[in-house]
Amino acid sequence: MNAAVVAVVLSLFSAVAYAAAAVAQERLAARSPGTGLLRLLGRSAWWWSVLLNAGAALLHVVALKYGPLTVVQPLGALTLVAAVPLGARLAGRRVSGTEWRGTAFTLAGLAALLVTASGPAPDDVLSGSEALLVAGATALAIGVLCRPGTRPGLRHATASGFASGVASALTQTVTVAATDRTGPLLSGQVIGVALLVAAFAGGGLLLSQVAYRGGLGAPLAVVTLANPVAAAVIGVSLLGERFQGGPAGILLALVGAGLAAWGVVLLSRSTRETAAAKVTDLPVTVIPRPASPAPLRTPEVQPVSPVPREPLSGPGHLTAH
Repeated sequence: MNAAVVAVVLSLFSAVAYAAAAVAQERLAARSPGTGLLRLLGRSAWWWSVLLNAGAALLHVVALKYGPLTVVQPLGALTLVAAVPLGARLAGRRVSGTEWRGTAFTLAGLAALLVTASGPAPDDVLSGSEALLVAGATALAIGVLCRPGTRPGLRHATASGFASGVASALTQTVTVAATDRTGPLLSGQVIGVALLVAAFAGGGLLLSQVAYRGGLGAPLAVVTLANPVAAAVIGVSLLGERFQGGPAGILLALVGAGLAAWGVVLLSRSTRETAAAKVTDLPVTVIPRPASPAPLRTPEVQPVSPVPREPLSGPGHLTAH
């Protein structure tokens, strides 16, 4: 079977697993919006989402063995296709027209990016110094996006996408280096990059959990966009991968980016509309106002007639003369 076909098939299964994990994370965030990240460790639902993410990541790693970053990463957009209707189904509602349009625009834009980014199988990976450079720049970007006081939302989703995209690039480095028979299996470079992969993959998972507190559609779309963008930047700038089609291909990529951005805007509107509908549909309980107690009536005090006093006289009393 063609290597590109294997990469695409594995990416499809990975996208479905990521979609199920995203829906599980969003539902957990909706049920316990004020729960801290450390407390999630005691919830079984959180660990189910971790297992789904781990399975999806494993499929993604194998796909990266057969296809370049600029091909495998955009296929992650299929996560959005599966997650939006699945999340609506589990929430007991229909997918709105705005959600369908937002999903369609996002996928159309990512399809354009995929066409222009198609290329051969990877023949180069990040060196140790390049891996450290990418890790440092990404950590700095995440720190700026998620500085203290930032409300959970699209910034955390962007940071999550960056972390996941960089983790994929570093994973490709580990996979190729570990399967290279000319070098040691567990060299210091492989171990160091593997630790960076674990850090960024775990950080991306936690950041997405925070982002999903504001809903599923828009944060997931931003994660889906930021992930291939980060991977494409690494692939083009450091791994020698190129966009196809020359100037026309670059123009198509820009159009695709615009379509995807508009799709995210529509999904953001849908998220706000859904949240407003939930508030409107809440049952209103009317508490009867207690009856005012009858005013206390002060009993009328009848005036007491003064008793006339008789003059003191008679025996035993002195009379002034």
